[in-house]
Amino acid sequence: MERNILATAAFLGMTGILLGAFGAHGLKKIVEPESVASFETGVRYQIYHALFLLFVASASILPENVKKQIFILVVSGVVLFSVSIYLLALKKYIPFEIKKFGIITPIGGLLLISAWGVLFLHIIKRNT
Repeated sequence: MERNILATAAFLGMTGILLGAFGAHGLKKIVEPESVASFETGVRYQIYHALFLLFVASASILPENVKKQIFILVVSGVVLFSVSIYLLALKKYIPFEIKKFGIITPIGGLLLISAWGVLFLHIIKRNT
């Protein structure tokens, strides 16, 4: 499980940096400033959770089942939260109506919060 988590963390980190560079350089030329700010929020949360997964993979205090729960929540959360923000920021270039997908952004946020909650609950319930 650690290998999968580490590989996913590396992928999220790498693509987060690429998307951040795109947002800082290319996106500013084609969309309004509010869309750039939203896009940057998506990038920020993707990077935060790449780092979070690095911690989860290397945390010896976490059993495999907890790591797996956190992993699933983080990956699902980043896809729903960050990717939906990326699409919304680029909505004028998307060939279909994307506004209705805005409802999935907060669901992604709840999944990310839940991942941190699983970590918190496991730590406070730990006996040693």
